[in-house]
Amino acid sequence: MSLNVEVIRRLEGCDGSILVSSKPGSKMLAERDAQDNKDLRVEGFETISKAKALVESKCPGVVSCADILAIAARDFVHLAGGPYYQVKKGRWDGRVSMASRVASNIPRSNSTIDELLKLFSSKGLTPNDLVVLSGAHTIGFAHCKNFVSRLYDYRGTKKPDPAIDPRLLKALKMSCPRYGGNNDIVAPFDVTTPFLFDHAYYSNLVAKLGLLATDQALYLDPRTKPLVQALAKDKQKFFQSFVVAMDKMGSIGVNRGGKQGENWKDRGMHMS
Repeated sequence: MSLNVEVIRRLEGCDGSILVSSKPGSKMLAERDAQDNKDLRVEGFETISKAKALVESKCPGVVSCADILAIAARDFVHLAGGPYYQVKKGRWDGRVSMASRVASNIPRSNSTIDELLKLFSSKGLTPNDLVVLSGAHTIGFAHCKNFVSRLYDYRGTKKPDPAIDPRLLKALKMSCPRYGGNNDIVAPFDVTTPFLFDHAYYSNLVAKLGLLATDQALYLDPRTKPLVQALAKDKQKFFQSFVVAMDKMGSIGVNRGGKQGENWKDRGMHMS
């Protein structure tokens, strides 16, 4: 799952709420157990847990899970070829994590640009932030269910999305049949350099090689198209803009303690 979606999934802000586990036997589920989060890889949670355990062994009660999650996102970007940037520290871990709030607070693979702009605006993010943070789709994969309608019945037309390159359409159809396909099959967001954090995502959109409808829509909408074109031509501009946008997003709803925050002793906290 992409980084921008991952951060917005932290519904209360950057307070580690996505890491909270549902309390055994409780009917009220935590965010990570929401249906929309079922595809999140367990390895990601395990990595944060291991990092937390190591940090706690050296300096107990100092570094929050929320900070570790933000730092891990930065390190992932850098190790994949992207920019290294400073992560502001001092977040506390939140106590609120509700699965019931997930669906209305995350981008959908078939969202319109208007819907995306409204969602990002509700988080204090601008149209430029939307375009720049969507560039996190330069790496990562999506399951067929997230784009199969584009291949066979785009917006009820009974035809493929016209804004998709015929070669990509053919390749995706081979992996994702209309009916009865393997639910575990995935395709890369960036079909040209899927394992490298670069600016090819934007060049792909210009070439009609966006995987999700929401990706390709950024190039089709006049409000976002100019920035897509600019970033497609300039990797450094993308990297610089991405660092600024990640810092901005990493400051959303930061928990500074008090009644709504604490510093978890381990990553496996259960929702109360």
